[in-house]
Amino acid sequence: MTIRYAKFLPPITFVCDLILLNISIQCAHLLVFNYFSSEINSSVFLLLVNMAWVTVASLTRNYVIHRPLVLSDSINRILSSLIYHLLAVLAAVYFFKLFEVSRWEMFFTYGLFLGLLCLQRGAIFLILDYIRKKGYNKKHIVLIGDENIANKLKKTFSRHPEYGYHFIDFISQEDLTDCSEEVLIAKLFDKAADEIFVCYKSMHPSFLQRVVDMGDQNRVTVKFVSDLFLNNSFASIINYDNLPVIQLTSKPQLSQKIIIFKRSFDILFSSLVMIIGFPGFILLAIITILTSNGPVFYRQERIGKDHKPFRIYKFRSMYINSEAKGPQLSGDNDPRITKWGRIIRKSRLDELPQFWNVLKGDMSVVGPRPERQFYIEQIVLKSPGYKKLFSLKPGLTSIGQVSYGYAENLEQICHRVRYDMVYLKNISLNTDLNIILRTLQVMVQFKGK
Repeated sequence: MTIRYAKFLPPITFVCDLILLNISIQCAHLLVFNYFSSEINSSVFLLLVNMAWVTVASLTRNYVIHRPLVLSDSINRILSSLIYHLLAVLAAVYFFKLFEVSRWEMFFTYGLFLGLLCLQRGAIFLILDYIRKKGYNKKHIVLIGDENIANKLKKTFSRHPEYGYHFIDFISQEDLTDCSEEVLIAKLFDKAADEIFVCYKSMHPSFLQRVVDMGDQNRVTVKFVSDLFLNNSFASIINYDNLPVIQLTSKPQLSQKIIIFKRSFDILFSSLVMIIGFPGFILLAIITILTSNGPVFYRQERIGKDHKPFRIYKFRSMYINSEAKGPQLSGDNDPRITKWGRIIRKSRLDELPQFWNVLKGDMSVVGPRPERQFYIEQIVLKSPGYKKLFSLKPGLTSIGQVSYGYAENLEQICHRVRYDMVYLKNISLNTDLNIILRTLQVMVQFKGK
């Protein structure tokens, strides 16, 4: 087994990130005030900022190096860490008023820090990619078990040398039956492998346990590959008193960590938006009143998590009594929409009051968009899988909303549902942050429809 230095990369990267963070702060301070701070408050602030980064980085597992190495995943983890860190610092500065810090200084700090982090991660990615393609930083692997599954893995690793896997041997299902366990164990661990991929079809549990135990003793990672999941996106493993049970449910199971983080993020993010954006909310309300007769807010019953109804809030974008003839979906040239309504719908500003729904717990910042019962009954007939979305809180924004926009008819709603089903299978904090960034892009570019 070759000696590697990859284990030093995460701590080195972590220290470099802290250095880049402090460089960004000092550069931003220099840009704004033309001198470096040496006040005691700045020292306390720097301590808080650095401790916040240490905490956020540990919670988001920002320094775990995965194989395969995917740059977009690394950037997403950076963004998630950066946003959580920014929210924590904003809360300390503006919500709890612990420090006096210029908003421009904050802007330049995080702009510089983001740019430096992206450059750093890009450099790490290119270096590791180059090294692995040249045959270094490889993990030697042995495949054991079903030949068809093993061949799929071999082809995948051959197509992607940047994954950093080097195949050294395969022990077939026939070898398992012809040789004794002692011979097989010796054969496996004489190969100086870093990882053993057990391609499961039919193996005795006692033999599998021995392979795992020997792997622990020899510092060899044992990975289990199976076709048992049958493309089930929500398959998971649950331990009952150390007895692993594979759950092949069609219903997504969110971890408590994701649930807690999602709700914490919802509360903190919504609070900051409503506090910092309060003057903007007042301005939008005044313009809504001045441009057409009627109330500021539009209220409507929608169906939320576990089929529970709630009232959703929006800035009114239509004339009053627009649905006197019953529920109707709106289109781009809908005469019911006011001139001001077209602007706030294009920029998605009409959705901002839903941050109140998020604070109340009716909604989440990111999640499938809620619909009315009238349309739900029709959607379920065309897309039965839509029922799965009721396992989640509806969102102020969603992958369907940013990718497809407002629906003008039932067919378009069903098409948008497909995007939300993709989100259902890929729920994570990084996914949420990615959707939020895409939503901001839609708002700035007036691409909402």
